[in-house]
Amino acid sequence: MKSQIGQPFFELGEVDSSNNYAMRMAQAHLAVHGTTWFAHYQTAGKGQRGKAWKAEPGQNIMMSCLLEPDTLSVDNQFVLNAAIALACFKFFNKYAIDKTSIKWPNDIFWGDRKAGGILIENVLHGEKWRYAIVGIGLNINQTLFPEGIRNPVSLKQITGNTFDVIALAKELCFLINNCWNQLLTAPFQNIFNEYSTCLYRINEMSTFRKENLTFNATVRGINEKGELLVETPDQKTLTIGSIEWVLP
Repeated sequence: MKSQIGQPFFELGEVDSSNNYAMRMAQAHLAVHGTTWFAHYQTAGKGQRGKAWKAEPGQNIMMSCLLEPDTLSVDNQFVLNAAIALACFKFFNKYAIDKTSIKWPNDIFWGDRKAGGILIENVLHGEKWRYAIVGIGLNINQTLFPEGIRNPVSLKQITGNTFDVIALAKELCFLINNCWNQLLTAPFQNIFNEYSTCLYRINEMSTFRKENLTFNATVRGINEKGELLVETPDQKTLTIGSIEWVLP
């Protein structure tokens, strides 16, 4: 039987990236499913699409979990993404109360402001899914952010409270474990349906950019491939793979 996610739980004082550290441990066979590394400070934090993730030391959740999805098909990578995003949504929404959403595919938003993000790095061997490194960054106590970061927000800015980031990280691990178990035992459609209801600007008109084309469409949900479903003003349904949101 696999360990619960968050057991064991290691704190790293300073590291290049918690995902890089977790990957090194996994490749060296020095960690098992569920092992989680919390970084107090990252010198080269990693975000989506090669972007850097910058955060003040000790103020936020920056952690990586090692998962072994060996019973899942490699075709089901997005459902893992959806399950992790749901856990982060539930965690953040508990403290932020409302206005929390998942900006497709895996950012956590509060209103129109970014509260965090998820970076999953998968290691495959042929048709077998060896492991996944799940990196999570959530803004907790930070109130000042570097220039160039668009519309960030933290729990402290929302609530006025200062939080114990280690305690919150372990609570998040518990929620991830619950969503992981749901992934293994319930129909995938249940996760897709729940994920769709939490989507940023669901059933609202938004502006998107694909390559050099900018267009308006209403977000309707996702399909089983994890593609965003949008409806254009002339009621055409589009499946969106790689797009850029044009945010307010």
